[in-house]
Amino acid sequence: MYTVAVTKDFIANHFLVGGDWGSENFPHAHHYVVEVSIEAAQLDRHGYLVDIVEIEGALNQLVAYFRDCVLNDKPEFAGLNPSIEHFSRILCEKMLALIGFPGKGVLQIKLWENATCWAAYRHVVS
Repeated sequence: MYTVAVTKDFIANHFLVGGDWGSENFPHAHHYVVEVSIEAAQLDRHGYLVDIVEIEGALNQLVAYFRDCVLNDKPEFAGLNPSIEHFSRILCEKMLALIGFPGKGVLQIKLWENATCWAAYRHVVS
């Protein structure tokens, strides 16, 4: 299997809902780092899984949409606690809609909310 990945960082705000998490229940910012990785067995005729420029362009669009916003205010988070687990799934679904996926494989979003904590969401394309 081949893997290609691109990372980007951005700042966004959120507050947790549905439980008592102390200061996390109030608006606060995270310096997120998102990694998009694509895994597949076959390369295209140019020797790429997906052109890195295409991945970077799609990731830049996603980051621009979420940068400096309050995640709770975005329609994608309606009725959801804006956890990094939900956020990684939302980013994965949006990324799938933006890139030309190379047939069968895996798209994974890994999202760090600080230097030591992350969540990931994997979508298998078959």
